[in-house]
Amino acid sequence: MTAEGIKNIAAGLTIALGGIFPAIAIARIASTAMEALGRNPDAGPTITTNLITAVAFAEAIAIYALVVALIIKFV
Repeated sequence: MTAEGIKNIAAGLTIALGGIFPAIAIARIASTAMEALGRNPDAGPTITTNLITAVAFAEAIAIYALVVALIIKFV
């Protein structure tokens, strides 16, 4: 296997794992927020603010994985 092939595999695994785990985290965050809203609808604004912040942080991890995969691929 050549060095280019190893770089391609590493970049692919990086973006695959970096996309799967944040997706699972976002799904879990949203599920928990929906349960909380179901139990206490009056807390909607507070839960929504915290939900958006948590999803943004989880999505940032996926973006970091994309950047790392691009660095692996092209450097």
